[in-house]
Amino acid sequence: MQEFFQLVVSGIATGGIFASLALALVLIYNAMGLVNFAQGEMAMFATFVAYELIIRGVSFWIAFPVTLVLAFGGGIAIQRIVIRPVERAPVLTLVIITLGLATTINGLAGFLFGYVPASFPSPFSVRTIDVLGVYVGYQDLGVIAVTAVVLLAVYLLLEHTTVGLTLRAAAFHPEASRLLGVHVSWMLALGWGLASAVGAVSGILVAPVLLLDPDMMQSIIIYAFAAAVLGGIESPLGAVVGGLVVGVTINLAGAYIPHVGGDLQLAVGLAIIIAVLILKPNGLFGRAAVRRV
Repeated sequence: MQEFFQLVVSGIATGGIFASLALALVLIYNAMGLVNFAQGEMAMFATFVAYELIIRGVSFWIAFPVTLVLAFGGGIAIQRIVIRPVERAPVLTLVIITLGLATTINGLAGFLFGYVPASFPSPFSVRTIDVLGVYVGYQDLGVIAVTAVVLLAVYLLLEHTTVGLTLRAAAFHPEASRLLGVHVSWMLALGWGLASAVGAVSGILVAPVLLLDPDMMQSIIIYAFAAAVLGGIESPLGAVVGGLVVGVTINLAGAYIPHVGGDLQLAVGLAIIIAVLILKPNGLFGRAAVRRV
């Protein structure tokens, strides 16, 4: 039982990382009805930026917010330069563009930073603490705390600020928002910037667990897709809940299901995606589509 609870706590920490990247996917989907396949690569590039700051002597807790600000600016720049000229194009065109963007960012990261894996320093101690007989690592507790703060900040921004409410209005009712004087295109750019910053959190927090290299987010993005689909691709709350469920599920599956571990855990994430699409296509918190006959 002790091992079970330790796996659950570790899974919650991992799920928090998935949740932040899934939330980034949901933000872009709500803004444009588009799944951004470059989200993982954008997070990876931001993590390399944080790494470069840290190895040059900048404290992690300074490099972290600086990187989020740079990621925010980078997301806005991508929307204005790459996405805005084709934002009214068919969805398939936009999907192909995001796939091309992912490949471009991956190659640029390899060109600038190299493909030799690097060890990303963790700000948290490797020690553990005894909580009611369950030994929990400071690393897991730190990841849970940081992701909780970031996700709470995003929630407060979207639900309790004028900017957040305007952003949501521009995403769901663009034409009406334009009539009210809202600069919808800039609101979309703000959504891309916010998604880029939130996604960067997942990269920075997972990098100490994985080795830092241009391909490090390619498995994480699959789990994030699973979390977003499970929770409901339109629901920010669903992204958070889905991330936690996926994190705990793959942890328990790796420990208790024979031959599931390492790369085979990806199969669990893919199985979750397939099961949700078959059994409940709208996800746990998604809105059911209503069609008039």
